[in-house]
Amino acid sequence: MRKPFLAGAAVVILTAALAACGSSGEQHGPAAADAPRSAASGPSVAGPATAPAGGAPAEGARSGADASGTDAAPATPAPRGPKVPGAELTPATGTFTEKQKEYLTDRVPRGMDPAAVLQTGQETCDKLDFLVKADRRIAVGAIVTDEVPDAAPAVAHLCAAHQDLVDEAALGYADGTTTGKELRPGTYRSVSPTTACTWRTEGAAGKVLDQGSSTSGQPVRITLPAGARTFTSTGCYAWLPEGDTS
Repeated sequence: MRKPFLAGAAVVILTAALAACGSSGEQHGPAAADAPRSAASGPSVAGPATAPAGGAPAEGARSGADASGTDAAPATPAPRGPKVPGAELTPATGTFTEKQKEYLTDRVPRGMDPAAVLQTGQETCDKLDFLVKADRRIAVGAIVTDEVPDAAPAVAHLCAAHQDLVDEAALGYADGTTTGKELRPGTYRSVSPTTACTWRTEGAAGKVLDQGSSTSGQPVRITLPAGARTFTSTGCYAWLPEGDTS
C-alpha cells in the first residue's frame, strides 16, 4: 500500500477522527458484541495518498507506490500459519455470535486470541461509522485506497449497514495505474484531490485519449471512454463513479 499524507477536505475530517478517537484500548470481546461502540476506535485512518505513476501492470491489475516511489507493504499483513477451524473458535469468556464466528473463520492463527482478531474487524466498523457521518465520499475513498483495510469482510459480517460503501468502493479507482478489465466506462469524480492531481487515459497502442491536471484541490470530474485501456492517476487520492458505469 501507500504511505499516505493528508490533503484537501480529508484533512479536516480525518484529523477530527484522530482527535476524537485515536487508538482504542478497549477490548471488543464477544460479551460486548451488541453494546454501542465509539465512533472510530482502533488504528488511525490516514488521509489521501499520492502514488507516482509507474509502468502499466498486467491485464486487470493495479499498481501503486508510496511517497518515496518504492513499493510499500500492506497496512495489515494477513496472519500466516495454520488457522483455527470455525468449530474450535471459543472466547475466553462469553460466546461468539454466528456472524462473529463467520468473520473469524480462517482468520485466527493457532495460538492467537480470537477476540483480538475480532477487535480488528470491529475497529474497522468503528472507523466507517465515524467517516460516513463526517463525509460519505471520503469514507468510500478510504475503502478504495485500502486506508480502511479489509473493509469488505468486516462489513459483511460485523456491520452490514455499511455494505453500500463497500459496493460503491468496488467501482472506484485509487491513485496508480489501472488497466484492462478493471476499467469501466463512465463519469468519475475525484475524492479530496491534492493540489498536484494529474490523470491520463490511454487507448489501444498507448494512444492518449485524455489527460489533465488540477492545482485547485477541488474535486474534478472526468469521463472514461469505452476505448480506454489504461488509466493513470497521481495525487487525486481516489475516483468514484457518478451515475451508472458499465
